[in-house]
Parts: sequence; C-alpha cells; structure tokens
Amino acid sequence: MEKKHINPPELFVHPSYTRVITVSGPSKLIFIAGQTPSDERYRPLEIGNMRGQYLRVMEALTIQLNAAGATWDDVVYRRIFVLDMDAFINVQTDPAMTYPWHPDRPPPSTLVGVTRLSHPDFLIEIDLMAVTSG
Repeated sequence: MEKKHINPPELFVHPSYTRVITVSGPSKLIFIAGQTPSDERYRPLEIGNMRGQYLRVMEALTIQLNAAGATWDDVVYRRIFVLDMDAFINVQTDPAMTYPWHPDRPPPSTLVGVTRLSHPDFLIEIDLMAVTSG
C-alpha cells in the first residue's frame, strides 16, 4: 500500500493539513467516530479549556488508532467540530503545541464551527479515517 500526500502548487499550502492524500494497493479502512473530551462515563473533562479538551481528544484518538492497529501516520482524514473557532485557532497556531503526525504530512482536515455538541460543556469533537495495509 502506498500513501501519497499532495499539495498542488497552484493552491496555498496550509501548515495544519495536507490538501489531498491518495492511497493505492491492498488496505484496511478505519473509521473512528467523533471523539469528545469525556471520561469513561461520558462526563466532560477540562471544562472551559479548549487546549485541555483538544489534548484529551487527541489522547483518546491515539488510543483508538492503536486499538485498530494504526498510528497518526495512517490517518487520511480528520474532521474537527468546535464551538469557538478563535479559541481553537489559537491552540492550533501556538508554536508550543506538538502534534502526533509528521510535520510535513498532516492529515487532510475540515474544521467546522458549530453551536453545540452532544454535551453543553464539550468545546471540541474530532472524527478520523485511517488506512493501513491489509
């Protein structure tokens, strides 16, 4: 299986995501449902703290990727839902933030501002699609 990251030169190369990923060859598709910043009883964590909630969500997504036999290098699509776009962009653009993917190969992403998530204290939710070889 081969994954190719493509940022067409005619378009702005965004620092937070790759425009296109193609996958060829035998593969296994992995879909991870929207992850919220919640504990094992679905209670909100890091209430009012976008950075804290983002880190909790990323931690839970990493656990799920590992359970499916994948890593962040296998993620081919990420969809992010946030209540406060400015707060999230501040987290994303903070030079002190580190990310679990290779800096030259972030997954393609869609960022959507919403008015509410499944619990009023959730500020963020992220779902993923990953591809591994067989």
